[in-house]
Amino acid sequence: MQRMDTRHSTPHRPDTAALTRQALQLALRVLDLAEVHRKPHDMCQATTQVARCLKALGDSASAEQYLKQAMRWTAQMHGVDARVDLLCELAEISCLIAEQAGRDDDNRACHAALERARDHSFEAARMASHTADAHWQIKVLLRASDVLNRCGDHHDAAGMQDQAITLIGLTPGPDGGAEAARDTDFATASALLM
Repeated sequence: MQRMDTRHSTPHRPDTAALTRQALQLALRVLDLAEVHRKPHDMCQATTQVARCLKALGDSASAEQYLKQAMRWTAQMHGVDARVDLLCELAEISCLIAEQAGRDDDNRACHAALERARDHSFEAARMASHTADAHWQIKVLLRASDVLNRCGDHHDAAGMQDQAITLIGLTPGPDGGAEAARDTDFATASALLM
């Protein structure tokens, strides 16, 4: 009996777009169910999941609209965590829309999307500064900083990075780099970001 050589065979890989379309169909069904009771938390999660699927399929404009719907539901929820997370996602999708519009030479749409991305980033950072959870605030600052950097606002992005560095326990150096404080273990600070 002869053995088959399986070293060079490639495993069957699922079609990512097909899986994402299935995920979108499931997310839309979950949204339909959530709309029966219209509980803010459920509606927020369901609309956000639809937006994420649409983003993965390349439909950024529709994704942005679903994220805006989710944002309206956060006004009825306690705390600011969900709202800040959505502001970060809105900033990221607006930046993506701006990049797509820039490739299409649609300067008006690009400028409008960049402004939305900046506004969402600054609002997320502002709201996160009112929390006692420094770990979460660092993540928000870094997400907002990344968007601002992609928007070309390098100075504001660096300012947010400096805030995050300070929260980690490092001190920004005169050249904008970070110098470890004497009693701060850099490995511990780095693990905080994971």
